[in-house]
Amino acid sequence: MKKAFLFNLIVLLFFLPSKALPIKKEFLIGVSQCSDDAWRRTMNEEILREASFYPNLKVKIKTAFDSNQKQIRDIESFIEDKVDILIVAPNEAIPLTPVIENAMKCSIPVILVDRKINSDNYTAFVGADNYQIGKEVGIYVANLLKRKGNIVEITGLKGSTPAVERHKGFRSVIDNYPQIKIVYENDGGWLRDEAREKMKNAIRLNIPIDLVFAHNDEMATGVYEAYQVYNEKEKPKIIGIDALPGTNGGIQKVLDGILDATFIYPTGGEKAVQIAVRILRHEPYDKENILYTAVVDKTNARVIKLQTDQIIQHQNRIAQLNQVLNKNLSQYSTQRIFLVLSLTVLFVILLLLALLFKSYKHKNKVNRELEIRNAAINRQKEELAEQRDQLLMLSKNLEEATQAKLVFFTNISHEFKTPLTLILGPLDRLQEKENLSEEGKQLILLMRKNVHLLLKLIDQIIDFRKTETGKMQMTFTFGDLKLFISDICQSFRFLAQKKHIHFNFFSDGDDFVLWFDSDKMEKICYNLISNAFKFTPENGKIEVKLSKYALNDEFFAKIIVSDSGIGIPNSQLDKIFNRFFKIGNNTQNSGIGLHLTKMLVELHNGIIEVQSVEGKGSTFTVTIPFKQKDIAMSEQYPDINFERNYQEKINYMDVSDEINDEYNAEKPLILLVDDNADVRNFIKTLLQNEYTLIEAKDGQSGLLKAMKYVPDLIVSDVMMDKMNGFELCKAVKENISTSHIPVILLTAYAMDEQRSLGFESGADAYIPKPFNENLLKIRIRKTIENRKKLKEYFQNHLAFGDKKELLNEVDNNFLERFRRIIEENLMDTELNIDDIGKSMGLSRVQLYRKVKSLTNYSPNEFIRIIRLKTAEQMMITGEKSISEIAYDTGFTSPSYFTKCFKEYFNENPTDFLKRIKN
Repeated sequence: MKKAFLFNLIVLLFFLPSKALPIKKEFLIGVSQCSDDAWRRTMNEEILREASFYPNLKVKIKTAFDSNQKQIRDIESFIEDKVDILIVAPNEAIPLTPVIENAMKCSIPVILVDRKINSDNYTAFVGADNYQIGKEVGIYVANLLKRKGNIVEITGLKGSTPAVERHKGFRSVIDNYPQIKIVYENDGGWLRDEAREKMKNAIRLNIPIDLVFAHNDEMATGVYEAYQVYNEKEKPKIIGIDALPGTNGGIQKVLDGILDATFIYPTGGEKAVQIAVRILRHEPYDKENILYTAVVDKTNARVIKLQTDQIIQHQNRIAQLNQVLNKNLSQYSTQRIFLVLSLTVLFVILLLLALLFKSYKHKNKVNRELEIRNAAINRQKEELAEQRDQLLMLSKNLEEATQAKLVFFTNISHEFKTPLTLILGPLDRLQEKENLSEEGKQLILLMRKNVHLLLKLIDQIIDFRKTETGKMQMTFTFGDLKLFISDICQSFRFLAQKKHIHFNFFSDGDDFVLWFDSDKMEKICYNLISNAFKFTPENGKIEVKLSKYALNDEFFAKIIVSDSGIGIPNSQLDKIFNRFFKIGNNTQNSGIGLHLTKMLVELHNGIIEVQSVEGKGSTFTVTIPFKQKDIAMSEQYPDINFERNYQEKINYMDVSDEINDEYNAEKPLILLVDDNADVRNFIKTLLQNEYTLIEAKDGQSGLLKAMKYVPDLIVSDVMMDKMNGFELCKAVKENISTSHIPVILLTAYAMDEQRSLGFESGADAYIPKPFNENLLKIRIRKTIENRKKLKEYFQNHLAFGDKKELLNEVDNNFLERFRRIIEENLMDTELNIDDIGKSMGLSRVQLYRKVKSLTNYSPNEFIRIIRLKTAEQMMITGEKSISEIAYDTGFTSPSYFTKCFKEYFNENPTDFLKRIKN
């Protein structure tokens, strides 16, 4: 018997675990018990024992100790831990229903044991049929009392489903026997102590009691203890439910005479785990799993106890074997790990040996290569040393050449002053003559302006050279800086009015008497303010502010020049004071103005800073000390005698870009594009008698005006902001509405590379500056005449023929497309210019000017001629009547066709037909 049991046990231990759960490292079952008593502890032991047969199944048990709130918290904790399945014994049905339904919503299966909830929203139920148990107890009691007697019922916890159902089952039988009366009924809460107190209350009523039915063995034991307190010799029969095995179980209490009978109430722990495993394996299972009961009294208690004791012994033996098995498995696992580690170490050693051998071979190979490389490096080192010496020599030569160039430019700048003086003097005398024409006065003013600009550039070059060589002499005078800057700002008022710029000077206080070099300070202020005017558009804002502050007991003056102009890109702010640096493609600057300004500020022991936001404006800040140290000084107040000279300089700045676009349509229309207003004005004086002129101050606005007015010719500078002359020419030639317009480029850059680039962009002529006015006039006249001859040729032949190559591809494609649209819609009498313009992407005006410029015909005339030419061919080759031909070629009536035909061919259609037939 024992050998067979041990064999079965070993098979059970080794083969049950092989029934693996779905592939997962570990499954977790959460068990929530409502209370802690012998019956619940027995259930927990069964759950743990059954779970031990599944290696990857873990169980976590929490007990609520008869508290609804604690059990709710326990279940919520299991939900947060995302357990794989829940086993719950609800303390009470109604309070526990919501949290169990929440677990189901979270896709956690819930198995109820022993007790149910107040809904059917659970996965499975394991437990006895409490209603049936109550009926079985009722039948047993009725037979035991022979259908007559007084009964006391001690119920379980009020609200728990076992208590409710057992009571209902019990009463369903007892109520059938009128002579059996329930004389006392109370809630014992499933606890021995509470049942004992409730039974004491019943005894005190001195009512005859024949039998006491307690809903579990614990409460039945409490009833027995109540009678022991009162030393009642004749106690009633006591019946309980549970019939647990063991020394303190209900079976033993029946044998000891404490209880007269008890009914078996299976715990169902093993069954709950088995169903949980089936759920995890996705195998079929029963939702309702009812466990059955049987009565245990003196007639069968001993036999049942022997059976349960033997089962307990077998269970203990299984537990011992399980411990031995776990120990052996642990040893096996340790040995296996040790073996794997040993093999790993051995493999690593072998691998290291192999790597060491390979590394040794590689080291020898690398050493040989390194020797070769070292030899090559030494050779390269010698070559680099030689190249370094050559570079140092070249650098020295380059520096000497640069210095020589600077000396040359400085010297030649000095030489320029003499001829410029000889130009300026006669100009001043000519200007004083009263018999000069208005045009002569304007030309002299233009010449004087540009002479002064040249003098300014020469002065900058000379000052730049002096600062570079450290030979700039500073003569400091003690004077009022506020008055000095205020006079300079006053000279800019006229310029501000001309450009419609809000220009203001502000000062914090009046105490600005300090040491400064008036000549250098004039250049600093002039450069900063003139730059602000140069880059600030109309209706902009320029402010000059003078303030002072103290630092370490020393006073400093701060000059701030701010504008609302185009601003400086952030990437170029750190380069703005570098020599020869120009922002973008700015052609109006030499690139030394701000560098020179910075040097002059530093000669005042000051600093200059800039802040700028592109598109919003710039702010330059100059800071100089009130006191200068170790300098040559003059106590004389700075004499500001620059007023007339300075005012001339300001007036000679580009103060107006206003352009009058009214023109006479009888003269050829020429568009002048140049960012220098003086150049535009000079060319206007040359051409205004023979041509109608419109102007643009940069390539971008020039393109817009070319598209708007469609001029007969464009004369453009090359170096301009926003869009240079090459880009303008290319854009004009690629635009269908302007591609026919001839373009003449003017530039100060006359190198072959620039000429090639100009002709590549589609320019018709390229004239270097300074240009001869007669050459410019002849080139303009001949270009317009050639275009006119081309139009006359087309007008006579209705095609360009061998002159087609004189047109660019865009214009040829335009005419072909225009002709094709007419031919495809030849019979459409409603065809008009607007429809054709939409098809070709041009407005009515643009289409008119384009066709007129290319063919010397208006679009309507050109359409009518194409219709007439087609009618002529139809009359020569076809057999149709004149009326049919008139309608087929889009004329509204034969009479209108006849009229147009005679006007164009000088012959009516009838005579034409007779002539060609004869």
